[in-house]
Amino acid sequence: MPHATDDHAVEDRARGRVVTDAPLSRPVPVALRYDADFSPATVRFVFPGNIEWSFPRSLLETGLRAPARRGDIGVWPCGRVQTVVEFHSADGVAVVQFDTTALMRFIRHTYAATASTSTR
Repeated sequence: MPHATDDHAVEDRARGRVVTDAPLSRPVPVALRYDADFSPATVRFVFPGNIEWSFPRSLLETGLRAPARRGDIGVWPCGRVQTVVEFHSADGVAVVQFDTTALMRFIRHTYAATASTSTR
């Protein structure tokens, strides 16, 4: 369920799975955030410890259908129901797998927030 701080901001929750060489992946809660008033073209993924990654919403949308990369972020479909988001930093690479439906729902919520901005 999205949490709207106002009509133009969205905060959804998703559970990602950190992909590593270990036999089991680690679940991680992620806040998916969007604020149409602040930056209508940008989405933010916030991980525990307030580790935040901002990137274009269009990158996330494209990556749901086909591999896409921009700067330090890569997004691509993984099978029929999963999407992988790869984050590169000076400390290394984090690969996180999400249910595609959660990311698609978030994108729909961002467009609803954008629509409410344009009808003011």
